[in-house]
This record gives sequence, structure tokens and C-alpha cells, in this order.
Amino acid sequence: MRNFISLTFFSLISVSIVGCASTPQVEQKAEMGNLLLAEPAPVNPRSQMAIARYNQVLTNGSIPDEDRAELLYQRGMLYDSVGLAGLAQFDYTQALQLKPDMAEVYNSIGIHFVQQMNFIQAYEAFDSTLDIDSDYDFAFLNRGIALYYGGRADLAVADLSTFQTKDESDPFRVLWTYFAKADIDEVDAQAYLLSVKPTLNSDHWAVKLVDLFLGTASENDLLNSLIEGVSSQSALTDRLCEAYFYLGKYHSALGNKGIASNYFKLALSTNVYDYIEHRYARIELNRLRTPSGDEQ
Repeated sequence: MRNFISLTFFSLISVSIVGCASTPQVEQKAEMGNLLLAEPAPVNPRSQMAIARYNQVLTNGSIPDEDRAELLYQRGMLYDSVGLAGLAQFDYTQALQLKPDMAEVYNSIGIHFVQQMNFIQAYEAFDSTLDIDSDYDFAFLNRGIALYYGGRADLAVADLSTFQTKDESDPFRVLWTYFAKADIDEVDAQAYLLSVKPTLNSDHWAVKLVDLFLGTASENDLLNSLIEGVSSQSALTDRLCEAYFYLGKYHSALGNKGIASNYFKLALSTNVYDYIEHRYARIELNRLRTPSGDEQ
């Protein structure tokens, strides 16, 4: 699940990148046992070319601070999309120094703080996002996730529920709310899943994930359904990044640490860097290794 606004070129840049890519056929039996294996997503050459263009434009010392801040933010998002997290965070920091009222930048840098388990700084970043723009929906998701990983499930439920009610058909929003509720009371969390199941988009593949956590679908049912409706290798890789992560959460909750660990590693292996499932798979691995965590 991505939580970024689509990458766009800033108006100062007029560049046309023309390319055509063939769409590989999804192999019907790309399985190891009953497990579909993802082909790691390649680094997008368009993103690399765009980064180079931003680098050229940013050498212009006459760009106004407000425009430079926007350019730095856009380049930071590109860095994030190709897995260059350190460079992305540096650009976000520079952007905020030039223009400290950019809600979207606080949201992006807050995600980095969560990944680094710097939860206090993450809370402050997402608070700043919502102070600037109270309608920035994904800040509720990201602050809720920060609170969840920071050991504050009761507060996480409030934010994640707010995010979920803004699109009640989305299974992923339901799952994150469920995870926070389950940290408090598993019975209540299961009742929540049952209550919201009728509102979900029945055509969305991830409804099967909700069924898995409800116990009304098996892991094999889920694995057998993953290829349905997929028309390209990149779409399959994106879906598997999500599926691996939630299967890891499923087995982690059951105490199957070895299986959970393997699923989180598989999510990381997809290289779908801008999916939250990829971003937080490493935190989940750390939680499996040190159950008490370094939560603040």
C-alpha cells in the first residue's frame, strides 16, 4: 500500500522522457511448493533520469527558497522510490529548513523516523503535518502506525480508526486498525473485523487477508488467489510485497517466528521501497528478534 502522492515534476523542469516497456507475462506456476515468489522490482530508469535532472536544476543558485524546497521534496520522494533513504531524508530536512510549513514533507520525514524507531520525533513530525493540514489523511495512518510500533496501541486505535473511516471499503485500513486493537484485546479485535467486513470492497484481493485473520480462509486459499486479476510482473511483485508482509503478521501473531521471519524477508526482497509493507517489514523482523523491542 503506497501512501505517497504521485511523483510529479515541478513546473521549473520541462523534460520529456519517452520510453516503452514490454509487459512480461505472469507465469501461471511460478511457485515453490504453494508459495509464489516475487521477481524483485528493478530500479526505474525514469526515476534515475529524473533524479539527474533535479540535480542539474538544483545547482541554479537563483532559485527562490520556496521553489527550491519543493524541488528538494520531489527529489527526496524519488530517492525514496529507489531505496536511497538517507539521501531522501537529507532532502526532506533541507526542504523544511527552507520552507517549514510543508505538511507533506513532515509526513515523509516522519515515516523515516518510524523506520529508525525514533518514535518521539515521528510523533512530532506527524503532529506538525496535521497542524499544517488537518485533512492530510495519510498522517493519521502514519501516526497511528508510529504509535502502534511505539507501544501505544490505545492511541494508535484512534488514529487508525479515523483513517479507516475515510475509506471503509479498503481492507488494508481495516487490517492496521485490527493490529492495534489486537494489541489491546484480541476478542474485541476479532469482533471489529466481523463488524466491518460487510463494508469492504468484495472485489479487492486483500479481502482474503481479512478472511485469513478471521479464520474463515486458510493460508493456502490466500496463496492460491494471489495471481487472480494480475496482468503484469510488476503488479504481481507489488501484490506479493503486501501479501508477504501480512502473512508475516499472521504467523507472528500465532507465534510462528521462523515462518513470520521468512515472510518479512520475502517482503523486503521485492524492492517495492515505497510500500509501507516494505518499509515496516524490517521493524517486524527486529520485533521478532527482540520481542520487548526498543519501544519508547
